[in-house]
Amino acid sequence: MSDFAGHIHLILPDATERAACFRALTAGGDRVVRSFASADDWLDAEADRDCPGAILLFHWRQPGRVGGAALLDRIAARADVIAFVAAEQLSIAESRAILRGGAHDLLPAPLDPRLVLRAIDRALTDLTRRQTVLNRQREAEARLAALTPRERSILDAIAAGQSNKVIARQLELSPRTVEVHRANIMRRAGAGNVAELLRWQFIAEQAHGAAVNPVHYGA
Repeated sequence: MSDFAGHIHLILPDATERAACFRALTAGGDRVVRSFASADDWLDAEADRDCPGAILLFHWRQPGRVGGAALLDRIAARADVIAFVAAEQLSIAESRAILRGGAHDLLPAPLDPRLVLRAIDRALTDLTRRQTVLNRQREAEARLAALTPRERSILDAIAAGQSNKVIARQLELSPRTVEVHRANIMRRAGAGNVAELLRWQFIAEQAHGAAVNPVHYGA
C-alpha cells in the first residue's frame, strides 16, 4: 500500500465504537489511523491540514460546534480526500443531501468494524488510482506550461493532424519557422516523439475537463 493511501481519520463520538474501528483498521496492515472524539477535536488538532490522500470517516450527528454537514462542506471540494459518513434513521432526502454533498458512501450506524474495513480497503485502492491519475495530470500540465502561446497554437494544430505547410499558412509563418517551433515544443515538453507529445496534451486536456466538470456522487 502506498504512503499516500494509508492515512485514515476516524471522527467517532462513541469511545467503544471508535476503539473497535481503530483495532480493525490497524490490524495486519500499514495504515496510519488517527482517531478523534468529535469534529471539534479534529479541527482543533488541525488534522484537516494533514489529510491529503486520506479516508475520513465520521458520524453525521456530531457533538460540539461543528456538525456533520459543516464537516462535509469543509472537505467536499477536495479531490484528495474520500469521506464516509456513518448515520442511522436518515430520511431519503437527508441521504441524498449527504451523497450530493460529496460523501463517497453512507455506512449504517452503529458501525460494523468488518464492514468498515472492507469499504475503506476498496476506497484506498480507488484513492491510490485517483492519485496516480492526478500525478500524471500535474506532470502533463507542468510540461506544457513552459510553452508560449504561439507554441500552444501550433501544438493544437499538430493534434488536429495538420501538416507544417497548413499550420504555416494559417498562422502566416514560413514552414521553416513552424519546424523550429515544433522542435522547441518537443524540447520544452520533454517529449521523445510526436505520439508522446500528444499523449501529454491529451492528459492535460482531461485534467482541465475534470476541473470544469467535477464529479458528484449520489446523482
